[in-house]
Amino acid sequence: MKSTRIVLASRPIGMPEQENFRTETVELELPPGSALLQTLYLSLDPYMRGRMSDLPSYAPPVEVGGVMCGGTVSRVLESTDPALQPGDIVLGYGGWQTHSVEPVASLRKLDPAAAPLTTALGVLGMPGLTAYTGLLTIGQPKPGETVVVAAATGPVGATVGQIAKIKGARAVGIAGGPEKVALLRDRFGFDAAVDHRAPDFAEQLAAATPDGIDVYFENVGGPVFDAVLGRLNQFARIPVCGLIANYNATELPPGPDRVPLLMSNILRKSLTVRGYIMTEFLDQAGAFYAEAGPWIAEGKLAYLEDIVDGLENAVEAFQGLLTGKNLGKLVIKVSD
Repeated sequence: MKSTRIVLASRPIGMPEQENFRTETVELELPPGSALLQTLYLSLDPYMRGRMSDLPSYAPPVEVGGVMCGGTVSRVLESTDPALQPGDIVLGYGGWQTHSVEPVASLRKLDPAAAPLTTALGVLGMPGLTAYTGLLTIGQPKPGETVVVAAATGPVGATVGQIAKIKGARAVGIAGGPEKVALLRDRFGFDAAVDHRAPDFAEQLAAATPDGIDVYFENVGGPVFDAVLGRLNQFARIPVCGLIANYNATELPPGPDRVPLLMSNILRKSLTVRGYIMTEFLDQAGAFYAEAGPWIAEGKLAYLEDIVDGLENAVEAFQGLLTGKNLGKLVIKVSD
């Protein structure tokens, strides 16, 4: 079996460009204990920008010449382990390629009748678990508190806001542009939504948080955090999930040193600021699946997917992800 794949040709400086990637075809071998898979759907996520860099991080980078990483939903074509049979659908980590070979022990079998397959890459997958664990373990929202979420129409942010409401908190979403702001109110049921691209963003945020902010779920950083900082209440909690505003930065931002201001707020307000990676909380996966499935069935947890057809469009779609062009969870449909 041959696989068409997209590999990292060079490490990007700033925004990843087409020339940083290369498409090639390779032959696959099937060792014992593994399965040959046909990729159906590929997840595109902001963390992939970090994997393109060789700077120190929580996970090793993709090697130059290596296939780009990514979660995948795939069909089993052949298996050397009786635990999987041809035709089974599995969740794996096949990356940016049409076919892959993965250890059977690393795959999770999916039930196509239980939920749309793409949800295993979004609301019922890594983004959903990221939202659930970060909000409830670090944010710990209490009934009546105000939870503010950055990048709130994304798969993590939208899930955070809705879980906050399920737990009795007030959800305020931050997004870019009128279309996304409307989605927060009309589709995801946020109590308030503000546009970080608006010239009066700070004023909008203040009006939407008259009692201050008790939990700020950070996905963005940059000027959005600058506006949030002054609204934080005593003992506010800040789960730091992502900093997408800085992912393509090649140098420190200009302007005054804001570290003293940040540290002063942490001290004076007794803030809790905790970065995390979802894999730290894998022991909560069972609880997440047990709660999230019924929430979706009952209409309490909505989701939105942005599905792009064709692996050849992955690079352009990923560029759009880094600039906020997607609406909802970004997924590449690789094959039928």
